[in-house]
This record gives sequence, C-alpha cells and structure tokens, in this order.
Amino acid sequence: EVVVVNDGSSDDTMDQLIGGFELTPVLPVFRRVIPTEPVRQMYRSAIDRRLVVVDKHNGGKADALNAAVNIASGDLVCAIDADTLVTPDALHQLVAPFLADDDVVAAGGTIRLVNDAQSVAGRIGHLRAPRNLLVGAQAVEYARAFLVGRLAWNPLGGNLIISGAFGLFRRSALLDVGGYLHGSIGEDMELVVRLRRHGYEQGRPAHVVFVPDPVAYTEAPDSWRFLARQRNRWFRGLLDVLVRHRVMLGNPRYGTAGTLAMPYFAVVEALAPVLEVVGLATVVVGLSIGVMTPHAVIPIAVVYLLGLCATMAVLILDDVVFHTHRRTRDRARMIGHVLFEHVVFRPVTAVWRLWGLKLFVQGRSEWGEQKRKGFVAS
Repeated sequence: EVVVVNDGSSDDTMDQLIGGFELTPVLPVFRRVIPTEPVRQMYRSAIDRRLVVVDKHNGGKADALNAAVNIASGDLVCAIDADTLVTPDALHQLVAPFLADDDVVAAGGTIRLVNDAQSVAGRIGHLRAPRNLLVGAQAVEYARAFLVGRLAWNPLGGNLIISGAFGLFRRSALLDVGGYLHGSIGEDMELVVRLRRHGYEQGRPAHVVFVPDPVAYTEAPDSWRFLARQRNRWFRGLLDVLVRHRVMLGNPRYGTAGTLAMPYFAVVEALAPVLEVVGLATVVVGLSIGVMTPHAVIPIAVVYLLGLCATMAVLILDDVVFHTHRRTRDRARMIGHVLFEHVVFRPVTAVWRLWGLKLFVQGRSEWGEQKRKGFVAS
C-alpha cells in the first residue's frame, strides 16, 4: 500500500496526480488516532488500488506523516520523502529485523547522495563521484556516518536516529506515542528517541536497528547558502531533542540509550562545534601574536591526519563491499573530496552549527527554504 499525502500544496500537484493515476474519490473513513489537520478528500487509483492519495489542509511534514499513519492499514509503515529513490529490494531488507525480533520498533537504511547520478525508470545506475566540492564533502560525510557511526551503535543498542528520508516503523508503536511531534525541528530523531524512551518507561525493549544494505538516494544541497540553512537546522533539531528528553541523559533507567547514546550526542555532537571553533581560533590567535610556537600545531595536525586516514579507510571499505564507484576517476575525485571535507568543510560546518546554537537560544524554529534540482533522467 502506498499512501501519498498532499499537504495543502498551492500548485497543481493534485491535478497531476488525479490525471496521471486515474484517481477516484472515496469516503475518508479511518480512525483518527493521531490528531491532524482536516483531510479534504481521499482518492484511490483506478490503475492500482493499492495507491491511496490524501488531500489535506497544510500542517507541515510531521502533520502529513501522522495523517498517513492514521490511514495506513499495514502493521509496518515506511516514511519516505517524495524526492527519494530506493533500491528495488530496500523494503524487503528493512522488514527483516522486524521478523527476527518482535521488540524492533524502527529500522533505517543507508542514505546516499544522488547528485550527478542518472535515474532510469526510477532507479539509479552506477553512482558517479560528485563534481561539486560541497556535494562531494557531504558524500564523504554520509559514508562515514552511516557505514561506521550508525553501524557501530547496533551492538551497543544506542541508535537514536532513523533518517527522515527513508525509515520503517512498527505502526502500533507510532500510535502508542502519538506519532510525529508538531513543533519539533528534528522530528525524525525526536520520534526515535521518544519511541525508545516510551519503551523503557513501559518496561519493554524498543529496539532501533540500522541495516546497511538497503539504500535510499536523496539530493544534497549544492550551494553554501542552502547547505548552511540545512546544517544549522539539523543542529537546532539535535539541541531540541536533548532538551526535550534531558531526563534520559546519563539515566540508567533508559539503558544504553541513556547511559551511552544521549551523553555521546550531548558531549561529542552538541559541544563539538564550540570546542572546535574555540580551539582553532585559539591556535590562530596564539600563532599570530607569538604566544604559541609552530610546534604547537603538530598535535592538531596529527589529529586531522588520523581523521583523514580513518575516512579514507571507510571509502575503501565502501568500494570493496558495495562497489560504489566503478571508475578510477571517481575514486580519485573522492580522495580530493576527503581532503576538502577535512580541511575546509568541517571547520565551516562548525561555524554553521554555532549559528544554529544562537538561533536555538533565541527560540527560532523556522526551517529555511531549500531548493532542489531533481533527478536527471537518462
């Protein structure tokens, strides 16, 4: 079953859907377990009855997803962005953890960037290394985050994030916690943390699993302006989650989610930009006024070199296991992206996250406009 939600769009989205899929109106009969903005009309496709289209008043992404959760009839629901493409067997692979363990409430796959790739009949062929340095740095960052970071949390039971672009959930668990939270900047992470917190408080495990094999392709910002908006919003979302669920921080009642994962996100992720920017600024000022000698830079250079080697190892592993890049020129380009990501991209994103910290303290919750170019059809 595919439930498409038209969240009060002001363009001709509904007209295109009605004509393209031969939609016919049906009575909007469903249990409104999670409160949402009113549903104007429901449609089913005459081409394939499994397609349900919901036309509702605008309420934002969380509201639209909650409307879909209300209407969906399956035991499992997959939240996926309209501009995301997935590998043909991705859903089958994500279902596996739910079959193996009744305590699994959510599972997510790998996210890869589709910029500069071509789609054929809705499927991605061989990935090309991005030509844009910003997109290339993000491709490096995504590979490291998914194939090392989230995979490492699996045996520790510390996964707190399922990407909003592609995640599978047990529907009953979503209904129990009231679905996605309105007013949350990072609604995807907040939902997962709330699912885990609710499970511990009810005395039953709520496992969240990362599965590396299923892949979802999404488009990354390719300009400094839009990337800055995205990263400061992500950081505000992280801070919002840490504040909302601060009771879990270091609390043994919440298992490894409270004693390992939450402290990690608070110290390593939330404090990192402050420490990084202050540290780099201190070194620059110290060298310029003669307080520090050039030898003081050696420990910092060693740290960056170790990070560089670790990232290179991730990309080699990615190519060996998943055969991500088939051409030598793409591999060489990715090496250049690794250098750019460590030397330029990371310090700049640290500044953006500080900007996000400032906006969060001011109580700002806007998302900021994002422009996308869309997939290139061959």
